[in-house]
Amino acid sequence: MPLPRTRGTALRHRLAELRGPDVPAKALDARALAALAANPGCKRRAILDGAGVNKAALAGALGSPSAFGQSQFALTRGNAFEAKVKADGGAELLRLVREKLDRSAEPPAPARVPALTATGPEGRTARTALALREATEALGEWTLLDHPMLALDVAGSPAFLEPDAVVVHPDGSWTVVEIKSFPMLDGSADPAKVGAAARQAAVYVLALEELAARLEPAPRVRHRILLVCPKDFSNLPTASAVDVRKQRAVTARQLERLTRIEDIADALPAGTCFSPELPAADLTAAVESVPATYAPECLSACELAFHCRGRSLASGAVTSLGRSVRAELGGLTTVEDVLSASRGESGDPDDPAVAALRRAARLRAEALGDQVVAACR
Repeated sequence: MPLPRTRGTALRHRLAELRGPDVPAKALDARALAALAANPGCKRRAILDGAGVNKAALAGALGSPSAFGQSQFALTRGNAFEAKVKADGGAELLRLVREKLDRSAEPPAPARVPALTATGPEGRTARTALALREATEALGEWTLLDHPMLALDVAGSPAFLEPDAVVVHPDGSWTVVEIKSFPMLDGSADPAKVGAAARQAAVYVLALEELAARLEPAPRVRHRILLVCPKDFSNLPTASAVDVRKQRAVTARQLERLTRIEDIADALPAGTCFSPELPAADLTAAVESVPATYAPECLSACELAFHCRGRSLASGAVTSLGRSVRAELGGLTTVEDVLSASRGESGDPDDPAVAALRRAARLRAEALGDQVVAACR
């Protein structure tokens, strides 16, 4: 549910204070949102992303620079490939949509490509909503929306998202299109990259479903998206239909679990600010005032991962060993607690985790003892 106007305005002012004076907000894109949803317990990432803090600049100011980012060559290549796919009014793109997702529809004639320009993200979101409604009512026609702007409520704050394209089919249904520059070799692509694209597209599907629910009758948002990539080692486009129902369900469930951003902001000390221009000591204190939930998976998804990893290792937190290990250890939260329990110095013997650790320690001691005896013979 959207925030009341006065409450939403107060929150925006509060988040602007957290960014620092005259620091522009960094937009929360679908890739960041998918990563945020994958770690819903991390209040640090939630408030930083909600406030629009540039985490890459923040990580550099903290002395743990991020390794994120694409090379200029990769960006240029990706933009050139996307322009090729959308050339001639998106004729090739619509052909791929029909071939992979809607063979029963009429072949695309020159499609409608509405202009989506407007002032600010709110204006572009409203213009996109109007264009989608008009395209849905124009049954029998294909419509291509090039870089539409969608809004998704995230923990009480709107996130503005920009998919590569959304296609409206002749039957009024909607399809998300993701255009990537990694290749499809012999009809298949790197599974890890396809999975990341699916998680990103699932965020767009959720935003479209929110928009569709406000229309009467509500159009169908297809859960099979079109992934367009270069074919083999050429620059020719090819495509694959990717079912994102699983990613959509996981993302929706994780977003529901996110702590509301205003609750985190209200709990911060007065005067907290995350501006990279602050002295290192003050900035570190501000960042540490918000609890983080670090896991090794963060290294591939968050610009602050190296900083949080260093703090986690310094404190001996078992989360640095992975979420699965953390789940198995129950109430043992530090490496020292684990070692102490395994040696029988602490811990409840009836605790299954403690009992398993002590048994593992006995087996290890027996194995090492046998090795010593064998070496002496």
